[in-house]
Amino acid sequence: MDNLMSEGLNLMVFGMGFVFVFLTLLVFATGFMSKLIAKVAPEAPPQPAKPNPAVVAPTASGGDELVAVMTAAVHQFRKG
Repeated sequence: MDNLMSEGLNLMVFGMGFVFVFLTLLVFATGFMSKLIAKVAPEAPPQPAKPNPAVVAPTASGGDELVAVMTAAVHQFRKG
């Protein structure tokens, strides 16, 4: 029984040690790749946001129709 317990503890220590070493290497490898990619392909400057015509508030020219379509869609969705 004592031999079986020591083998179990030995296996547990080696297994947890292997996982710890692997995860540590993975963290360093990921950091290294991140720095490498940042040097090779730097991020493009952000583009100014263009207003999306579908998101703009309804105007007097087509607003009533848009509100009617949206209301019908909501009622259809709530019906199931």
